[in-house]
Parts: sequence; C-alpha cells; structure tokens
Amino acid sequence: MKPLVQFLVVLLLSHLTGALPYGGHDTGDGRIASRKEPLVAQVLVWVDGEGHALATSAVDDAVPTPTAANIPTDLPPLLPIPDDNAPFELSPALPDGEDGETSIPLQAENNRHYGISYSPYNDDGTCKSQVEVDKDLDKLTHYGFIRIYGVDCDQTKKVSTAARRRNMKVFAGVFDLQNFPDSLDYITRAADGDWTVFHTITIGNELVNKGQSSVADVTNAVQTARRKLRGAGYRGPVVTVDTFSVMLQHPELCLASDYCAANCHAFFDDNNTPDQAGQYAKNQAMKISRAAGGKKTIITESGWPHGGQPNGKAIPSAENQQQAIASLKQAFPDDDELILFTAFDDGWKQDSSGTFGAEKYWGIEKR
Repeated sequence: MKPLVQFLVVLLLSHLTGALPYGGHDTGDGRIASRKEPLVAQVLVWVDGEGHALATSAVDDAVPTPTAANIPTDLPPLLPIPDDNAPFELSPALPDGEDGETSIPLQAENNRHYGISYSPYNDDGTCKSQVEVDKDLDKLTHYGFIRIYGVDCDQTKKVSTAARRRNMKVFAGVFDLQNFPDSLDYITRAADGDWTVFHTITIGNELVNKGQSSVADVTNAVQTARRKLRGAGYRGPVVTVDTFSVMLQHPELCLASDYCAANCHAFFDDNNTPDQAGQYAKNQAMKISRAAGGKKTIITESGWPHGGQPNGKAIPSAENQQQAIASLKQAFPDDDELILFTAFDDGWKQDSSGTFGAEKYWGIEKR
C-alpha cells in the first residue's frame, strides 16, 4: 500500500487485570462491572510507516478493529430536552435494511443538501406501497432528509424503512390532533427502539392557521408529545409547524417547540418575483427568531409552483420554479434550515380559494 508500510507487532499480554478494557457486563445503571479473573490475550497492532497505530485485533480476528484515532466519530447525543442548537447532521451509515436488503450506495454526504417534503399517495389518493415509496426515495437521495406529514397509510414505517436503506433521515409527525396522543404510537412502532433515522417529530401542520386547534391546545399537545416520546426513548426535537404569519403572531408556539418551525411561500405574496423567494423566506425566519427571543428557526416548507394561475407578480412556470429554488438555496447556505416543497407533483390535491390552481404543481423532481 503506497506510503503505508505495515508492520506487524505481536504483543503477548498476560495477566491483565480488571482495570484493562474487556467485555464486562452491564449492571443495569450504565456502568460496567469489573472482572477479577486475569485474562491472557494476543494482540496484533497495525502501524504505518511512522509508527502510528492504525488498528488492533486479536490474533484470531480476521479483520482489524480501528483505533480511537481512526474510527469515524458518531454524532453527539441530543439532550433530553434539546434547545435551539439541536444537531441536524446526517447520522453515520445505518444498518442494512430489513429482509437482508443492503443500504443503497449514495453520493458523497457533502452532496446531499436540504430537506424535501414528500407525500406517499397516488394521484387518486390511495396509499403507495413500500415498493412505490422505495422507488420515489431513489430519486431523492441528493437531499439530506425527508419531511412527511402524518401517520395514515402506515407512512411513517414505509418512509423510515426506505430512508434507513438510503442513509437518510425523516422529519415525521402527526398531521392533526385527532386520536392524539395515541397517534404517536405509529411513530414509536416505526422506530422499533431505534430512533436514529428521525430528524424531528412535529405535532400538527398549520393547525392554528386553519382554525383546527387553538394555540393553547397545540402547545399542550407539544408538551404531551415530548413527554411520551422521551418515555419511548426519542431524544430529538419535538416541534409544531405553522405558517410564518401565525408564528409571528403567536411566538408561544415557538417557545413550546425545540426550535421554531414555519412554512413560508413567497408565491402567495403577489409582490414577489421568483428571484426574491429566498430573501423573502429568510427575512420571515429572522423575524420569527427575534419574536421568540433568538430561538433558531427552520423554514419547513418553501417552494414555487410550475403550473397554475398568476398571483400578481408571482407567476407559475417551470423556469420561475427553478429560479425560486436557486434563490432559496442561496439565501439558506446552512442547508439544515430549509425544507423545499415538494418532491413530486401531488395529483391527489384539490384547489381552494387562494391556491391559484397550483396545488398539484409544486413538484420539484420528475418521476
């Protein structure tokens, strides 16, 4: 191996005491009990040309174990109640998928940017199968994480299963407060004791803006969810998502959340052109953070439609969509603070007043 010269040093270590590393047993409180009997082991130390240790292994081991200096570092654990600085970096490679399916090779991690929202429904509104979800996520591996909205169609399990196989994270949640907090059980079952795939869990999407729930109901639900999820072993952020205007009016929604989470679309302001989309969203995020005493804000939806009717200066088109997405990326160089909307066109959606016939046409990627 070119500049690497391997030297094999055989060290016979005998009469090791219990103070040396070994496989002890868990006492149940996180400590490892000491073994009193002496151990005898033969250890191989793999070094480079400068004598630096690269790895160690027992003589009978087929594969060396990386040393502390060379093993990839894991993410720091989230605090029991994360604050504004909860980490959102992607985790190291996750285990192989279920049924023996191996993780799909991805682009280099530094080429995977931003979150992307995704809805696992067919154009007729029926639920997508696991195979169909897998095919969709194959087209999304250049994003860092996937945002989903609810627990229907067993989507938390389907999307988290597909995400694990592709070393991605999932921004999951419950869409509303129906059957809450029992609805959280779908997320807990999808985790199955391993929460590493989850980026954030959100309680509701625009519930105050739509008049479905009061501010007090939502903040209480966030606190209830946090307690229940902590009891199930989840240590990541718990938030509620609403429109930026609601977040500005009710900063208590931010204060109840582990960070401020706001949807913001420049298209719905008729004074905006697509090149202004990024700065528009960035300005709202800064205002929200100021209103919440400096708390971090993540824009959890922002995009531009490629079809539909004009809204003043905001005109839907494929070219304008590309320009708006480029503007958003430029305004959010810290790509963990932006979730683009949305992965694919949603043919199952219906327009209402104020959507300008564009509901089906926000998809950024092509199937």
